[in-house]
Amino acid sequence: MVVTAQLFHKRNTLARNHARTMRHQPTEWEKRFWSRVRDRRLGGYKFKRQMLIGPFIVDFVCIERKMVVELDGGQHTDNKDYDDNRDAFLKSKGFRVIRVWNIDIPEHIDDVLEMVFAALETAPSP
Repeated sequence: MVVTAQLFHKRNTLARNHARTMRHQPTEWEKRFWSRVRDRRLGGYKFKRQMLIGPFIVDFVCIERKMVVELDGGQHTDNKDYDDNRDAFLKSKGFRVIRVWNIDIPEHIDDVLEMVFAALETAPSP
């Protein structure tokens, strides 16, 4: 039992460190999205970025509305099973998951934000 706890703690520490690194090295798309949702800029909703939920690091999350926003690049077409398992885990914890293609951020950021805001407004309160 002690070995299992130690492995869990080590894995959790590694994941937290990786999330911290990802926050300090965001992609261009993450920077653009974050600049529009940080500091409660989207309808007063608070977002966090690169947050650990269970064994997974999510791109953006609004805890108050239990909504995860994932910005997906082309690698996600090859990782569909992983994403499906991840989404199922997040949903089992009460989170809604919205996936947005990176390519939509530069030219359609306002539409993306409108979609996210509408989802936040219609999400059931926890």
